[in-house]
Amino acid sequence: MSKSLVIGSLAVNPPLILAPMAGLTDLALRTLAREQGAPLCFTEMISAQGLIRGGKNTLPLLRSNSFDRPLGVQIFGDDPSALAEAARIVEDSCDLIDINMGCPVRKVVAGGAGSALLRDPRKAGKIVETVRKSISVPLTIKIRTGWTACESTYKEIACIAESEGCDAVTLHPRSRAQMFADHSDWSRITELKNILKIPVIGSGDIFAWSDVRDMFHETGCDGVMIARGVLGNPWIFAQYGTAIAGDSPLPPSSEEKCRIALRHLILLGDLYGEECAVKEMRKHLAWYVKGMAGAAKFRAKINEIVSYAILIEQINEFFSGVSLENA
Repeated sequence: MSKSLVIGSLAVNPPLILAPMAGLTDLALRTLAREQGAPLCFTEMISAQGLIRGGKNTLPLLRSNSFDRPLGVQIFGDDPSALAEAARIVEDSCDLIDINMGCPVRKVVAGGAGSALLRDPRKAGKIVETVRKSISVPLTIKIRTGWTACESTYKEIACIAESEGCDAVTLHPRSRAQMFADHSDWSRITELKNILKIPVIGSGDIFAWSDVRDMFHETGCDGVMIARGVLGNPWIFAQYGTAIAGDSPLPPSSEEKCRIALRHLILLGDLYGEECAVKEMRKHLAWYVKGMAGAAKFRAKINEIVSYAILIEQINEFFSGVSLENA
């Protein structure tokens, strides 16, 4: 359970990864995750066309620093040549490049990218082939099981990707049609692990350190990618580290939650400025206070706040007046 994950030339130990999440995995969240022990983190999903055109909303997604390594960049698109060009643009800024072939969002799929590629294994293979020839850093893909339950193409695409030089495959075992409904079928991860020689990384329904343990145990996967489970819960990485060291992980106290929430706000302020940080932090605070007494009232209150200083006051006031035992 504590083995390293080796993706091409990159060793990831412990074998945990912070997933790319649009609008969420910016430098602030990645910094928090790394401080809690995340060994590999991804940027938000980035448009290949946006990179090629130097889009003003695209390039800021690559903001990083020396602490933010190793860093994965996930790109999306449907044109092999464009994806290869985008990969060359970011290669010097990261340690690994992933091609998104699983995003179910309508806007992405409508452009032929993300989950739309699950319906065209030949194109998916051509993309991997073209990008692989264009870069020297490790290359991975992230996929779902298929477009629908009746169109299960993940094994075919994964095998093609492996043959074209892909270094690892991440599987979120839901179809595009499922979006995020139902529970992901972890048995599909096991099936993929049994047919590939390259590492298989599992994803889907990881919300606690015990879910990480269970996925490793149930699937035999080489690594686990954590997505929504990190929201309001960056401790998941540290807790897993505690568990593999042989100790029992403890939930964070309300004081620790307050400290990390304030740390998150400060990081957002450094990244975007105070005004934008307040707006960004509102959504994160909803996750930090989930399940705590008075959470609904607190969320309603902070949604009206525009002042950075007042938001700090409200965070301190809420966490000092609430204990997790009363949640």
